[in-house]
Amino acid sequence: MEGEIYVPLNKAEEEEEELGLRVESGGAKAGTQRRRWWYKSLDGEEAKDMILLSMPMILTNVCYDSIPLVSVMFAGHLGEEQLAASNLANSWASITGFTFLVGLSGALDTLCGQDFGAKLYKTLGIHLQTSCIISFFFTTLVSILWWYSDTILTFLHQDPQISKQASLYLKYLIPGLFAYGFLENILRFLQMQSVAFPLVGLSLMPLIIHVGVAYALIHCTDLAFKGAALAASISLWMAVIILGMYILHANRFKDTWSGFSWEPFYSIFANLKLALVSAAMSCLDEWAFELLVLLAGLLPNSTINTSLIAMCASTENFSFMLSYGLGAAVSTRMSNELGAGNPGRARRAMTVALKLTTFVALAVILVLILGSHVWAGLFTNSPAIVDAFSSMTPLLALSIVLDFVQATLSGVTRGCGWQHNGAWINLTTFYLIGMPLAVLLGFKFKLYAQGLWIGFTCGLGLQVVSLLLLTRTRIKLPANPSTDILEEQHVPNYVA
Repeated sequence: MEGEIYVPLNKAEEEEEELGLRVESGGAKAGTQRRRWWYKSLDGEEAKDMILLSMPMILTNVCYDSIPLVSVMFAGHLGEEQLAASNLANSWASITGFTFLVGLSGALDTLCGQDFGAKLYKTLGIHLQTSCIISFFFTTLVSILWWYSDTILTFLHQDPQISKQASLYLKYLIPGLFAYGFLENILRFLQMQSVAFPLVGLSLMPLIIHVGVAYALIHCTDLAFKGAALAASISLWMAVIILGMYILHANRFKDTWSGFSWEPFYSIFANLKLALVSAAMSCLDEWAFELLVLLAGLLPNSTINTSLIAMCASTENFSFMLSYGLGAAVSTRMSNELGAGNPGRARRAMTVALKLTTFVALAVILVLILGSHVWAGLFTNSPAIVDAFSSMTPLLALSIVLDFVQATLSGVTRGCGWQHNGAWINLTTFYLIGMPLAVLLGFKFKLYAQGLWIGFTCGLGLQVVSLLLLTRTRIKLPANPSTDILEEQHVPNYVA
């Protein structure tokens, strides 16, 4: 890769990689031998740090992602048409807006993470402001798309009346879209500094308030259906304000946030390159699930097949909430260690994360296999669909394990600044191999829902293999992308 430098491991790092720990002198030999087998299989200290970092991140993202979902639940109780419209609006919002903004913020995994590790603390605030400017620009474009979404959804053969109601919902959600873009950037800014536990309480607060706001706007005003979307917008802005106040008043950010300035405008175009490929990497992954559901609707007996694919996709997305935390944690650890010039520790963090990922994934699929009928019963009362879902459980279990691993490897990719490689891998494995194979098996060989999921799982497996080859063979330490950005735009690089 152009712009890389090779950093040899020092002797201490080589010992850490070989043994998995530093053996302290003077320790009891017997105690050291008892511990060494554990550290050879899983570095205890690194695993502990990874878990303490990932669990709060999981809870934080669940809280924030639940805000739009709670609004949909409230809207759904107004009637069947409102339920269909709010679900359609929420799906459209996720496909065209939320996923894209999450991807754009992924550039901060590299920029803020490596600069924090390199102790270039002042640049973190510059990167945050630059990313917010970029998010604001693209959110404006997406808002225009949302404003005319009734025409677009009708063109896509959605029910005209439902599309009209969904468009109305989206118009009141537009302010929340701007808040969501800022929120994701702020979360990455905090995450790359290993700020985790405070975010749980700070994210739970707007979620609890949101329940009251949604109820009041829907049932105590004339807004009704529109109030559900407006409540989500208000609560998302409340979340941004709460995090902003935390950054402004907490002493731990006095070095990384020095206030607003003109300097972020100098690095917009250079930062944009990394943000766009990061967004492409995220969207290409997420859109594959939506494409599967659309393909299922074209199969014979589309009701059962669409339900099966939708249930599998929902199960995969639910399990992804767990794998996301590990991916975010390893992204933080990788970028921090690479920024600090410790490639050996970065590789160790990746190895530990993969082992933890495998363990958690196996636990999840064990629960799924033992309780497949119970889980399917939460989605439907149809015995035929429940039995069909049980027959797909082995395939689903395999895809969940692969998805756990890819989430971790994607975190490694973001931490190393290899998002452009990740985007090409996702495009090739899913859309040039996985999806054509899914169509072939599902339609030509008449395997239907199973064929679609087999093709998707093959694409997912190839994605994992490709990411493994990318992350395991490239042992060079990337040159800090944020340093290149600032130098290119002649912006001073601050060292605290």
